Amino acid sequence: MTAVIAVVAALAGLLLGGLIVYLAKQRLGGQKLAEAEHKAEELLSKAATKQKELLLEAKEEGIKAKAAIEAEYKERRTELQRLERRLGQKEENLDRKLEASERREQSLTQREKTAEATRAHLEELKKKQLEQLALVSGMSTGEAKQLLLQAVEAEIGDEEARRVREWETRLKEKLDEKASEILSQAIQRCATNVVAETTVSVVPLPSDEMKGRLIGREGRNIRALEQATGVEMIIDDTPEAVTLSSFDPVRREVARIALNKLILDGRIHPGRIEEMVEKARKEVEATIRAEGERAVYESGVAGLHPELVNLLGRLKYRTSYGQNVLLHSLEVAHLSALIAAEMGANIEQAKKAGLLHDLGKAVDHQVEGTHAQIGADLVKQWERSPELSQAIAEHHGEAPTTSALGAIVATADAISGARPGARGESLEQYLKRLDALESLVNSFSGVEKCFAIQAGREVRVLVNPQEVDDLTAMRLARDIAKKIEETLTYPGQIKVNVIRETRATEYAK
Repeated sequence: MTAVIAVVAALAGLLLGGLIVYLAKQRLGGQKLAEAEHKAEELLSKAATKQKELLLEAKEEGIKAKAAIEAEYKERRTELQRLERRLGQKEENLDRKLEASERREQSLTQREKTAEATRAHLEELKKKQLEQLALVSGMSTGEAKQLLLQAVEAEIGDEEARRVREWETRLKEKLDEKASEILSQAIQRCATNVVAETTVSVVPLPSDEMKGRLIGREGRNIRALEQATGVEMIIDDTPEAVTLSSFDPVRREVARIALNKLILDGRIHPGRIEEMVEKARKEVEATIRAEGERAVYESGVAGLHPELVNLLGRLKYRTSYGQNVLLHSLEVAHLSALIAAEMGANIEQAKKAGLLHDLGKAVDHQVEGTHAQIGADLVKQWERSPELSQAIAEHHGEAPTTSALGAIVATADAISGARPGARGESLEQYLKRLDALESLVNSFSGVEKCFAIQAGREVRVLVNPQEVDDLTAMRLARDIAKKIEETLTYPGQIKVNVIRETRATEYAK
């Protein structure tokens, strides 16, 4: 019983505890719900406040945008009105100018009619005056013209030289191109009839015993060397020296280098000779390429064909009157560029033509024709420039000068070859040339004295003032220059300076 009561009591306690727990949970849930509702109300209040703030900001932005649009509209409208006013003013100006133009046209038409009437009136007066003059003089118009022509012809003798001089001055003052062409034609008189070059080289030997070794048994070594190089070896009585003779300077240089190598090596037989000649040929070819590239670089000519560069390098072994042809070509290139700059011509074309103008000398021993024509054909083949080829063909006067480029190259070539010290000339030849120049000038009548100065590049002529007047002095200078051109051979150009001195002497007593 007690156990049942205890169980019932325990159950009742459990029920009571559960009830108490349930009631406690219900109370706590109500509180949380109230708190949640309170928080929701606060959030709704904040959201409403935020919404109002956003609406206010949106309204303010709208007001600002509307104000900006209205301001821009007003500004554009003001600008449009200003443009309309300017357009209206321009239309008014055009209308006024049109009216003024119409008035001027009417005035000109009226003046033209007046001038035509005046011209007709003057023609009528002229006709009447001529009739009156014919009546007074007793001569017809044709007879008066004939008489006037006779009087003019009587005075024209002294005026002829003055007018020729005035015409020459006027022609020289025309366009730069015309003046440059006249100058080029005057300067390009320098011409070399024969191109002299060194055709032999001398190789020193350590001893005369080396001559026998070079000749070899029954001359087999010298024959092998001559056959391999194409150069004639001259072994004469000259002590410790061998002469190499050939008109091809490249072959002569190959033979010289090969011979020096053989002498240093000491082993001289046909097989060794062929080996040394081949090495020498490669060495010379490398030198030719290097010299051609150096010349192209120094002259500033770009884009040149490799074959032309190689031919240009061969000119290192060519000389003309003692002047190295490669150095001469470089000098002509620089001079051509300077002349072209002064003339307003194409500087690059002039420089290239000057550098390549003597290219034919590199192969003129192998190809028939003059070096100018050979060079023109080579440039035409590799460079494919008709202007460049024509200029090279014209630079020695073998073809008629048809372009300013040809005259430029001819002038630069003459200047380079004629400058003092450029080409060798013996003292005897120099004195003979000066003597021939003075003798030729003295042969003209009226010449008292003449002096060849500046190494024969100028001749000063003193004339008798009683025999030669000023106009005759001008004709004499021209005649002397023409006779020098036709008779003498000289480098560059010769200035003829005729001097006529008049002295007036009186005595005070």
